[in-house]
Amino acid sequence: MTKRLLAKASIFALCAAATPAFAQSAVDAFKDEILVTATKKADAENVQEVPLAVTAYGEDQLDALKVRDLGNLSYSMPNVGLEDIGTTRGVANFSIRGLGVNSSIPSIDPAVGTFVDGVYLGQNGGVVFDIFDLESVEVLRGPQGILFGRNVTGGAVLLNSKRPNLSQAEGKLKLAAESGLRGTGNNYYAQGYYSIPLIEDVLAFKLSGYYNNDRGWFDRYLGGPNLEARLDAIGGTASALDTAGFPIATNAPDAFANFGKAETWVVRPQILWQPADNFSALIRYEHFDSEGDGPASQNHSGFRPGFDTVAGVAVQPIPSTNVFFSAPKDSFTFSIDEPGNYTSRADSVTAEFNLDVGEGTITNIFGWRDTRGTSVGDIDATPFWLFHSFASNDYRQISNEIRYAGRFFDRVDLTAGFYYFDASHVYQENRFILGGFRNLFGGGLQDSRNWAVFAQADIDITDTFTLIGGGRYTNERKSAVLSNITLNPVACSVAAGTCSVELDDEFTWKNFTPKIGFTWAAREWMNVYGHWTQGVRSGGYNFRNTSVIFPTERFDEETVNAYEIGFKAQPGDGRATINASVFVNDISDLQRELNLADSVAGVVQLIRNTADATVFGFEIEAQVLVTDNLIFQGNLGRLDGEYDRVLFNLNSDFIDTNGNTTQQAGEPDIIDDRDLRLDIPRLSPWTWGAGFIHSMEVAGHDVSTRLQYSHRDPTAYTDNNLGILLGAEIIDASVAIDVGAATVSLYGQNLLNEVTHGGETQLPGTLGGGSFAPLNKGRVVGLEIEVNF
Repeated sequence: MTKRLLAKASIFALCAAATPAFAQSAVDAFKDEILVTATKKADAENVQEVPLAVTAYGEDQLDALKVRDLGNLSYSMPNVGLEDIGTTRGVANFSIRGLGVNSSIPSIDPAVGTFVDGVYLGQNGGVVFDIFDLESVEVLRGPQGILFGRNVTGGAVLLNSKRPNLSQAEGKLKLAAESGLRGTGNNYYAQGYYSIPLIEDVLAFKLSGYYNNDRGWFDRYLGGPNLEARLDAIGGTASALDTAGFPIATNAPDAFANFGKAETWVVRPQILWQPADNFSALIRYEHFDSEGDGPASQNHSGFRPGFDTVAGVAVQPIPSTNVFFSAPKDSFTFSIDEPGNYTSRADSVTAEFNLDVGEGTITNIFGWRDTRGTSVGDIDATPFWLFHSFASNDYRQISNEIRYAGRFFDRVDLTAGFYYFDASHVYQENRFILGGFRNLFGGGLQDSRNWAVFAQADIDITDTFTLIGGGRYTNERKSAVLSNITLNPVACSVAAGTCSVELDDEFTWKNFTPKIGFTWAAREWMNVYGHWTQGVRSGGYNFRNTSVIFPTERFDEETVNAYEIGFKAQPGDGRATINASVFVNDISDLQRELNLADSVAGVVQLIRNTADATVFGFEIEAQVLVTDNLIFQGNLGRLDGEYDRVLFNLNSDFIDTNGNTTQQAGEPDIIDDRDLRLDIPRLSPWTWGAGFIHSMEVAGHDVSTRLQYSHRDPTAYTDNNLGILLGAEIIDASVAIDVGAATVSLYGQNLLNEVTHGGETQLPGTLGGGSFAPLNKGRVVGLEIEVNF
């Protein structure tokens, strides 16, 4: 079965060979076979052999797509969103098949796990930053708990760095400049690597580097007559606000400033030692450093919870427009008085050892990571000091996985191993409200430790039918000290222990997650697969407790029972590839981060096990080699979901129009049919895309063109459905000319200049109302030069 399919082309390519001196054409890049590491077998497998829904990109494909960070891939796959929340730069709010995270709270464990060179990243912060010098990116849809552990209930994203070359010296240099074509700052990139064998076929060294200077895509409005007209239109006056002490430019021309500036640099040395054919050791170190402006945040007109204070009952949500400033949701207009800033620094070490023993390979992957970050943001998203925030986040983790993978009796593929993970976390958050008149301080400390044993066996029952079975046992302990972010007369420090403590707790979770499945070679050119598996998302603690009504408490694990059946086919002698799957996710104790407007804290964010739910849908990915020089690609995704049982109030009918909590301590939640009818957040009903890649020779030079259209439906952002993320129609295009050892590319991303946001959180009437919605970049046009040597 393996031999039959290894010879065929597939949807996406991953080249195991070293980068050639002359770059591949885009068509050749997408025609190559793909090998993936998702099954953790001794040898990488053809993606068409893997009984999972996988989308993967090789080095040349990532180059063709002009991928700078994971967000660039967000619209290229069905039922997948790889978004940055925008509140704090680099914080992932990834979702796959409707399962994901909806907050920047750093103590939340992800539902979509990110793995860099086999090492799990234990927090969402610092994930959506610049990526470079990658051999491949693999996106696995559906729970992956057997081989990848906890916190992959939605799926997993695997980033694999390119290894040093033992046989020959090689290098690559890429320079790029980008513009939004809107009179704001340009964006400049420089990245490259050089690999050299110190002892041929035995010892090699590689050094990779990356630098990015973004001078600000956005246009921050500083004030002037236009702002005064806006204030007049919504009932405010500039003179009255001046009298109240709010800074505003009056009797002066409209003023603007470039915004979204950021500077990032990364260095990554690697050394590969292979003293014998059966042993190799690879050690990587990486230092990452990035700093820049805070979020480009808009305040939108919308709705906030309704409550009849006379009758004491909930009513329909009422319109909410901020009385100080409001921006059209389909524009890039914004005006904030606090530009904010962020810093993010990380150091990491990865050590991978492989030893062939008997019929298999022992692999040990050790990882250490230390991250530090701060952020300042304008949360009210207006040109006045209503709600500003500061946060610092220090995180350290260490992990080790040792596993054995081999084939026995020529019919059993076995992977088994042991995993250990340890992390410590310190988080401080300060809120400054109404010009600093009301200040709030708090955060938390957390230590977590878990270990697991796992095994999976693929047993060939016949030449065409394979039975799959496996399981993972996990023991996880977390301890936390939480200080509610509440009113304090003076500043306090969580790290120094000067904040009051509302919860000092420790808890251990134990679980076993099984998997049963099959794969069947129905035809020489088609595999059918199916499985049932479980996934678990860790329980934990909320670093961002702000409510005095709702108790400060831990939340429990989330469990997913996933059922999937699909096929992978390559008819027409491999010229076409069609992969499709149908799935059902049965979710128990769904973890949600509830964003609620609050008159005192500005926003209350609760983490609770809110519901049981069912999410179901299908996915199709296709590629057709129309001619030897033309490829058509398409994908289609459908998601639907509903709450089966609600455990906690979702529709905010205990919040009045100003963000005051009408529920008293100890009163039961108001749960009714209105909660059950709500849409599940980040569950876009339809995603689809289509495009082509064409290569031809012109005057002795290869010219490659690419055009891609992608669509995503609107989706709810908040659990009460008052915050809505816009749908988007994304068009990307590029033209690349190979001029020998160099390739020159002109490319455009989001050419329709679609407006998208990282989130949309409602604000209370006491802060003027409206919402906080961080903007993403719009249209980008770039020129890139790549040199291989």
